[in-house]
Amino acid sequence: MLNDIIRSIRTSQRFLIASHESPDGDAIGSTLALTLALKKMGKDVVAFNVDGVPAHLSFLPESQSVTTCLAPDESFDVGFLLDAGELKRAGIPLQQHCDLLINIDHHPHSDFGDICYLDTEASATAVLIYRLLDAGHLPLDIDVAKALYVGVLDDTGSFRYSSANREAFELAGILVECGVDPWQIASSLYESFPGTRMRLLGLVLNTLDISACGRYASVSLKQEFLVQSGATSEESDGFVNYARAVKGVEIALFIKEQADGIYQVSFRSRGNIDVGTLARQLGGGGHHNAAGARIPAESLDVARSELYRHLDLLLN
Repeated sequence: MLNDIIRSIRTSQRFLIASHESPDGDAIGSTLALTLALKKMGKDVVAFNVDGVPAHLSFLPESQSVTTCLAPDESFDVGFLLDAGELKRAGIPLQQHCDLLINIDHHPHSDFGDICYLDTEASATAVLIYRLLDAGHLPLDIDVAKALYVGVLDDTGSFRYSSANREAFELAGILVECGVDPWQIASSLYESFPGTRMRLLGLVLNTLDISACGRYASVSLKQEFLVQSGATSEESDGFVNYARAVKGVEIALFIKEQADGIYQVSFRSRGNIDVGTLARQLGGGGHHNAAGARIPAESLDVARSELYRHLDLLLN
């Protein structure tokens, strides 16, 4: 599989590198790492994300080059979709723009594309990008290494999640040898938040709701919180982990009210509890222990009650 991808890279010139909507550190890190490596080979590369680069990831090299739109007639020899889980999560019809579509992912149920490189045992898609660069002897300098490190760091929860396997730690060591400064990356990711995010966090934490059984908990974001805090929706990234940090909680939810009456929910779980399957039942997707979906509801209370009903069934 890797040889097929390497051959496509060496024999093609124009590339599109895309990842999923509402991107996280792995999506953006993987996108930028591959983009930078291909550009260093002299390739013509466009990095795309329908929602752009979140502010807290804008410190990464080449982040300013990620575009949020493509011309209807723009075409590419090869398109990569990274970390997406589903083709629709690219936000645009990628297949209409690309002669060849390559899917690289560590999500389950992600077997689409003309070439599909999928490994659900990998801790992050960034790990798969590193394997590709290493196997093809493609460029790996400090800028590429920073992007890969952010991808691994983000998807392993700073090496706290069960996905933090031996390969993740070994790759982190390799990237540090390439010149990555772990403190600098951690400071940029976790210690450089605007005051608006902290005000928004205070409002969201006031919504903490713990189930009677104590096994699941939720926090919620209402549209009015954004007005009160002056924050943007993307500044709420990671808030689900505060519900997950409650002792005894096995499933955490972050329910985010959208302007159109849709509620975006992020799930996090511990151990053998599979929230990925639940998210797919709700029209979303994700991993065994980290997933998300969007549901319609008349109000936040209705959305929360419906989600709790699903959780009671799952836990029982």
